[in-house]
Amino acid sequence: MLNKAVHTTTLQNIARGLMGTFMVVAGTGHLTFVRKDFQAQVPDFVPQDKDTVVLESGVVEIGLGLALLLLKGKNRVRMGVGLAVFYTLIFPGNLHQYASHLSAFGLDTDNKRLGRLFFQPVLVAGALWSTGALKVLMKKK
Repeated sequence: MLNKAVHTTTLQNIARGLMGTFMVVAGTGHLTFVRKDFQAQVPDFVPQDKDTVVLESGVVEIGLGLALLLLKGKNRVRMGVGLAVFYTLIFPGNLHQYASHLSAFGLDTDNKRLGRLFFQPVLVAGALWSTGALKVLMKKK
């Protein structure tokens, strides 16, 4: 099903470029200038040092961002699904930040942290839509 290349529109290409750039910048931030803030998102149940998780996820985000920017054809569709899965997997970190009342990234109130929770599905949808993966997944066999 994901072995099909899909034509994407100019708007989808722009959105994908913005998302890819955002991922590279965010991943770089994991490794450098907002490393401490990202640690606030690592749930306590993760059996690894929070800084290590932040560093590893930063490398993954840079890779995902570059793939989003560079992959073409059926690989772009697969990338969209992979990025959507990644956004889903990191959602518990957003929940942890909200439930633990942790301030990071300027999210210094529960209302701001709650608002962020509703942004994650937008990222999932954006990853699927901008890569053409949504079109492939929505097609009936």
